[in-house]
Amino acid sequence: MRILAIETSCDETAVAVCVGHGDSVTVETSLVRSQIDIHQAYGGVVPEVAAREHLEMIMPMLMRTARHDGEGIDAIAVTYGPGLAPALRVGVEAAKTLAWAWNKPLIPVCHLEGHIYASWIRALDVGRLASEVVMPQFPVLALIVSGGHTELVLMRSHGEFERLGETLDDAAGEAFDKVAKMLGLPYPGGPAIDRLAKKGNPHAFSFPRAMIDRDDFMLSFSGVKTSVLYELRRQEDRLHDEAFCADVAASFQEAVVDVLVRKTMRAAGKYQPASIVLAGGVAANTHLRNRLKDSAVDVGIPVFLPDFQYSLDNAAMIGAAGYFRAKRDSAVDPLTLVVDSNADIL
Repeated sequence: MRILAIETSCDETAVAVCVGHGDSVTVETSLVRSQIDIHQAYGGVVPEVAAREHLEMIMPMLMRTARHDGEGIDAIAVTYGPGLAPALRVGVEAAKTLAWAWNKPLIPVCHLEGHIYASWIRALDVGRLASEVVMPQFPVLALIVSGGHTELVLMRSHGEFERLGETLDDAAGEAFDKVAKMLGLPYPGGPAIDRLAKKGNPHAFSFPRAMIDRDDFMLSFSGVKTSVLYELRRQEDRLHDEAFCADVAASFQEAVVDVLVRKTMRAAGKYQPASIVLAGGVAANTHLRNRLKDSAVDVGIPVFLPDFQYSLDNAAMIGAAGYFRAKRDSAVDPLTLVVDSNADIL
């Protein structure tokens, strides 16, 4: 099954063609046009600016990806939420138009579900049989970590989700961006913190690890962010010292990763998943990837980490989720689909 996928939930215009094979997905084409250079001037994403850029890019990208008559495409998948409403609307309206004009099934996909399904994308390995490719096995414990969401989700089968816990305040990715701004690092802050932290001492500062010892799976990251702010105010004269900033970045990152990994492994101990999946933009963080993988190895649970190119927002992950939804006959009427900026995975 060949899926044309569209993603415009934030500041990346993305189009992909994915092919589903049994229990995995390969990517034929994946185009991503980032707007980071535009939004850096504002220190964050401006929804109206993002939507305008999507409008300029979406049709040229679709023309590079699919035939004008839709031949060879079996279904169209699109992110309908959550995200920025003006940005989402561009992708949804494009998908609705194509689905109606080509008479193709339209599959709405939750952005968070897409991030999870990035781990079902397999590489096109020449000479390797599809049966040799290992995919996540159910039940799956998914740690979703992004700029807008941080939650633990238990996935018992395709399309069956149970939220075990979530952040009560800031998402982990949001905390990364805000701490990066405090340190004078460029937007987006997550990759900048990751790079700087490699030069620092993760034990230089003892930042709080909120709720880490609680038996539940709720999370909180506003406290560690505020603690960093107070430390920087206390030592304001050292903000131009790269070694000091590197220590702050490393210690902050260590605190956040400690909480994420500890909570994930506690959930794994309780629910005994067959696989753990790391999902969301912060899944590109090298320290989180390494710590989670090492911790899971100790208890014999395989961890699936999406390729870096599929960790950040992209349409291939939407195509992967769309494929499994299409198998469950989840198509909707193109005339009725609307965006939902607060869409939930459940």
